[in-house]
Amino acid sequence: MTDTTLFQPFTLGGLTLANRIVMAPLTRSRATAGLVPSELAATYYAQRASAGLIIAEATQVSAQAQGFQDTPGLYTPEQIAGWRKVTDAVHAKGGRIFIQLWHVGRVSHVDLQPDGAAPVAPSAIRAETKIFINNGFADASEPRALNLGELPAIVNDFRQAAANAITAGFDGVEIHGANGYLLEQFIKDGANQRTDAYGGSIENRARLLLEVTAAIVGEIGAERTGVRISPVSPASGISSTNPQPQYNYITEQLSTLGIAYLHVVEGATGGPRDVAPFDYDALRQRFKQTYLANNGYDQTLAATRLAEGKADLFAFGRLYIANPDLVERLKADAPLASPNPATLFGGGAEGYIDYPTLADASA
Repeated sequence: MTDTTLFQPFTLGGLTLANRIVMAPLTRSRATAGLVPSELAATYYAQRASAGLIIAEATQVSAQAQGFQDTPGLYTPEQIAGWRKVTDAVHAKGGRIFIQLWHVGRVSHVDLQPDGAAPVAPSAIRAETKIFINNGFADASEPRALNLGELPAIVNDFRQAAANAITAGFDGVEIHGANGYLLEQFIKDGANQRTDAYGGSIENRARLLLEVTAAIVGEIGAERTGVRISPVSPASGISSTNPQPQYNYITEQLSTLGIAYLHVVEGATGGPRDVAPFDYDALRQRFKQTYLANNGYDQTLAATRLAEGKADLFAFGRLYIANPDLVERLKADAPLASPNPATLFGGGAEGYIDYPTLADASA
């Protein structure tokens, strides 16, 4: 099925996107010494520049924010320079690229933390998940609860990383408020048992995400800012007893801030869309800007949701690993390649920049 409306230009903030297909952020764990993006990263993202928008992989805003081996940062001059090579390569191909800003919170391991410290979290509740470290997987470490006085510094880390992103040539940033990481840990009561201004009520648990968003909007502008949420995803062992009212409130507040887009993981991240009851249309109705839909989308579902007015843009994740020319393949109803599971995380060029395009395969 070919629905040309998916392939028409779309205006996002101050940008014109070539189409409505978005490359979702994908952790590949290939950063080099100093957590600098590798030289291969520029090739990898440039190969995928026909996407309407690329959202580059989750990138930590500080040394404390890291949760997996060899994931890149955006808080040192060397990291900024490394990302500049990526954005220059994508822009040379006519692409548009945002970067996802990340603090993992409790989804980390002491071996990754400065001075072997415990990971931080809203409450001292261990994440029931595995960490990619030392070329394998280990249980997440026991976290410690953040002190109230530490939160302004985390907000500032996000703000500074957003400023660094613009210096590095990105068209904008996406705030990672999903998948069980720090900002979502504050949002969801399964991870947040605080009794101060950042715990308890819906408003209090949303406070840190909204403060981070407001700080970034103030730094780089609302038109360059997106936010990703995952209302019912159980990723990294996260849970919530009241997701609908919680996310209705968050969406209303984000809409008021005027951010460029809301990126919604519908269902379980990388899993079933119907993992728990949730009314995503309620978010669509509350958010006045661009709604970016994610999770389990193929061309048929995306075209249907677009025709129904349920979403504006559509994120494709794993399909982009082995199909650098995904837009062209979808247009042509061509077969889609499958990624090699053994090369998803870590390594070099194999399983990263060596997947052929249709044109390469024909040649």
